[in-house]
Amino acid sequence: MKSKKNISRRSFLQQTAVAAGVFGAAPLIMTKASGQIAANDRINVAAVGINGRGRYVMSAFMQQPDAQVVAVCDIMRDRRENARNMVNNFYGNEDCTAYIDMREMLEREDIDAVMIATGDNNHALCSILAARAGKDIFCEKPMSVAANESRAVVDTVNRFARIYQCGTQRRNVSNFVFAHDLCRSGMLGEIETMYAEKAWPESGVHFQVLEPQPEPEYEELAWDLWLGNAPWRPFNMEYTGGFWRRHGDFSGGSITEWGSHTVDLCQWCFDADDTAPVHYEMINELGDVECTYENGTKLIIKKGLRFGSCPIRIEGTEGWMETGDSGDMETYPSSLLANRRFAGGYPADNHVGEFLSCVRTRQQPRSNAEASHYSMLACIAANVSVRLQRPVTLDPKKEIFPDDPEATRLLSRAFREPWII
Repeated sequence: MKSKKNISRRSFLQQTAVAAGVFGAAPLIMTKASGQIAANDRINVAAVGINGRGRYVMSAFMQQPDAQVVAVCDIMRDRRENARNMVNNFYGNEDCTAYIDMREMLEREDIDAVMIATGDNNHALCSILAARAGKDIFCEKPMSVAANESRAVVDTVNRFARIYQCGTQRRNVSNFVFAHDLCRSGMLGEIETMYAEKAWPESGVHFQVLEPQPEPEYEELAWDLWLGNAPWRPFNMEYTGGFWRRHGDFSGGSITEWGSHTVDLCQWCFDADDTAPVHYEMINELGDVECTYENGTKLIIKKGLRFGSCPIRIEGTEGWMETGDSGDMETYPSSLLANRRFAGGYPADNHVGEFLSCVRTRQQPRSNAEASHYSMLACIAANVSVRLQRPVTLDPKKEIFPDDPEATRLLSRAFREPWII
């Protein structure tokens, strides 16, 4: 963690007076004096994985005047065709091309950036392929399902000098930005305990193999592409529904589902984007985990906080704050909030705007690859403690559990051929 600079209460309140309206808004770079952006000045975006969340984020890109969606890719026929029609109807042309295999799409030199919203299982793989193809990357959370994969993403985007932004859009939502600035101001005193909500009560992910079903035709559903680098197993349609979110080969379960946001927010507020807690211990039968940083600060990953989805609570020696997606926030002392109100929800517009700005300026976004990796390392290490049903101690710099090969093995997974990265 970096050292914190204390400022006066009055200075903090003056500096954050515009929080409700403009926190998180990224500048839109216009290339024409008239405010109109010529087609050859726009950032060409390809969308990969276009189910519910993917359609939403793709729509956010389509609303940006300095970007244009030119290609869509999905392993399911109905999703890719619906997405292509959606894009063509929006722009009033037939220019959008649909692909089954992302690798074919990445051969196009006219694509500048890729939006990735596949299942969690393929986030890291698709990010690495896109970086190698020279594309900038907006990838939905979580960054990966294994620590070796998110580290590989960091190394690859650095090697190829790509802009990477994880879809942890709450770093660009006003109430969470206010919470970040409040914590960094020193007005809460020294941070003692942070609470990060997980998505549902659970005592760990499962690895169930479902009964085989007849595999669909490639054009209808490309099963091998859906699996990506996960262990191979026979097709069962249930995998492709919500079942995969609680399956250890395809997801980190409850902790990575929301922890990729809430743990990430706590790391950001705590100025810990370059590290992770060192000690992890499951504290009850619901799989809640107490994580401890090197300086003794606690991070509790649990269910049961307030204020909508993905809430966080941060307690210091001189005060505390709690907020979530509802936009509600409570602080102690209450004067820190100064009657501010924040809009609820978690729009992606500011986050997409920041990404496009960074593509142009080559500056790092708030949710950059390195910060996102350490948030995932914390979530995955917490999952290891739950899976082993015992405490574990992490070396965040070496990214191993020293003298604990059983736990260290669970931080990684092997890549299945031909997906060797």
